[in-house]
Amino acid sequence: MASHFAHRPVLLTESLTFLDPQPGAVIVDGTVGGGGHAAAILERTAPDGWLIALDRDPEALAAARDRLAAFGARVSFVHASFRALAAVLERLDAPRVDGVILDLGVSSWQLDATSRGFAFAAGRAAETRLDMRMDPTEATTAADLLATLDAAELERCLREYGELPGARRLARAIVETRRRAPLVTAADLLAVIERAGVGHGRRHHPATLVFQALRIAVNDELEALREGLGAAVSALRPGRRVVVLAYHSLEDGLVKHRLREEARGCICPPRLPVCTCGHTARVRVLTRRPVRPGALEVHDNPRARSARLRAAERIEADRTRPAAEAA
Repeated sequence: MASHFAHRPVLLTESLTFLDPQPGAVIVDGTVGGGGHAAAILERTAPDGWLIALDRDPEALAAARDRLAAFGARVSFVHASFRALAAVLERLDAPRVDGVILDLGVSSWQLDATSRGFAFAAGRAAETRLDMRMDPTEATTAADLLATLDAAELERCLREYGELPGARRLARAIVETRRRAPLVTAADLLAVIERAGVGHGRRHHPATLVFQALRIAVNDELEALREGLGAAVSALRPGRRVVVLAYHSLEDGLVKHRLREEARGCICPPRLPVCTCGHTARVRVLTRRPVRPGALEVHDNPRARSARLRAAERIEADRTRPAAEAA
């Protein structure tokens, strides 16, 4: 199991620089995956640091247990989404932590496993089931969405989560096709995409955008990210940091705007004469622009090419000022 998930963690040096884990620190890895970032963090926090390792995927969590076994009781493994971070920390009696890292997206193993259905591959599309659940214990698969969403809902999913040109045309083609037979495999979906003739002439194969859209919808990824970022900031001790690695523009844009919002004081609409929200800045953004992998890392690991790292540091909010003054 561990060998399946073994991988070179993306932007490892940069992640550690921004996270700045110290001996004895309590760190949350909200997407432990194959444990690459986690192992490096545990080494930095020796001899008595504590890592709280979360993952939605029980197979990934099992692999992380194998890889990190040598660290013993210094690791707590939790089968959960990082959106549930507040509840996890309460259960572990760890209300404040010294760092949070979130490595978003899908692991190389998940992409390569035809049983998971996250990607299509030449010659294997017919055996690739349209599943796409990061947590296989959850109920709804991509095939379920393709079978039940109406044309308008499918169009919204493809347009918002895949930014797919021709989303309406493909949505209608899916609804028409499923009247004759359900879409069960990647080959079934690829055939509909080809007949609909959408997304041609773009850098990515149109199916890449379709699979991305369905995966985000199945796993409610963007809402989970919004909630998880808020929970991460709330859990940090002042002076400690959150590091997020994103792999497509929707994720990265959400992270950028969410951290900027956390770094602002008043968030009232500009037309209001005085502040009524009482919002205070909770972080200092450390990355004006996203940090990208260098040419050597991309050469060694082509799947790192789309990675973007952003980081922020928790600050002590000034709760003594009245709302109007805080504006």
